[in-house]
Amino acid sequence: MAKSTQILIVGAGIFGVTAALELAERGAGVMVIDPGPLPHPLAASTDISKVVRMEYGTDEDYMALVEASLPGWREWNDLADKTLYHETGVTMFTQEPMQPGGFEYDSYEMLLKRGHQPERLNADDIAKQFPGWHAGHYVDGFYHKLGGFAESGRVVETLIAEGKRKGVTFLSGQKAVEILVDGGVVTGVRTEDGTEYSAEIVVIAAGAWTPVLLPELAPLMRITGHPVFHLQTDQPELFSPPLFATFTADVARTGWYGFPLHPTERVIKVANHGVGKVLHPEHDERVVYEADEANLRHFLRSTFPALADAPIVYTRRCLYCDTLDEHLLIDQHPELEGLYIASGGSGHGFKFAPMLGKIVADRVEAKENQWLPKFKWRTLPPSTSGKEAARHHG
Repeated sequence: MAKSTQILIVGAGIFGVTAALELAERGAGVMVIDPGPLPHPLAASTDISKVVRMEYGTDEDYMALVEASLPGWREWNDLADKTLYHETGVTMFTQEPMQPGGFEYDSYEMLLKRGHQPERLNADDIAKQFPGWHAGHYVDGFYHKLGGFAESGRVVETLIAEGKRKGVTFLSGQKAVEILVDGGVVTGVRTEDGTEYSAEIVVIAAGAWTPVLLPELAPLMRITGHPVFHLQTDQPELFSPPLFATFTADVARTGWYGFPLHPTERVIKVANHGVGKVLHPEHDERVVYEADEANLRHFLRSTFPALADAPIVYTRRCLYCDTLDEHLLIDQHPELEGLYIASGGSGHGFKFAPMLGKIVADRVEAKENQWLPKFKWRTLPPSTSGKEAARHHG
């Protein structure tokens, strides 16, 4: 069996579907293959919510990229004719006064520098405006009205549907296992069932499976799993806007972040953006451990007393495709002509979704793009530390 297309994209997560949509809008013939079902239940993109925030400490590039993404999020609400992006605002609170060099302080100052209007809050302000928080435990921070969360799984579903309307072919049940190369030029891929797909250009957007398909990326990437919890509450008003927003809780020190009561699922999602556990995307179980739940309960008791004993109705271990420096990887393979990589979300890539497709398409078409230098293929020593300012690095 053999099939042919102009551009073949491997992976139907957020990198793959946005690239497919943008390339199709630019006139290319595009096919996307994925093990499926779509959206893939194990993909990092698949969940009820992902944070959309522009706060990145001193990293002005990422703040500018989120600024450029926000109009797209609002446009996708119109495209879907329903709310996919909920602009609840974002609270970022600290247990000690904010100081220069801290994620929250540097983010606050960068917001001011770029003309935004975050609202600085002290312990009394937090207790008054956001009563679900443990009064007095968090003493500083801010609320920023721009930002919130996207219903990530529904976003992917919507973009797949739009891609089909634009002429993109999506094939589920097709797991790529080999990149086909002839004389240093990529000619396509072979899938697990033996089907060969030929293409002029191949884009690997396989998330946590990327270094499995391309072992030469293993020194640049690690796959880490992070605990996610969905909680029920008997006080929905206390954890709904405007009394509760998408939040980080001293996140660079603790890793904890989360969301207000979900409008349709009626749960509160809380997760940890931290060191995680190194896992293989196929060979290791993606389970949440007793120690993860114990850490969650400790956090809830100190931060949201009304959730301290809240029932946990769902857990997952979300797999990040981390680059060692935690910057995205969007570039052409340095040795194989016709092969491109769009991966390395490192646990913070989804918020850029309205811009991701444009960045990938510009790289494929060899067009200038202000963010491509940051995301280029690079050699990193094993000692490289992560640069994502909100992440708890242990």
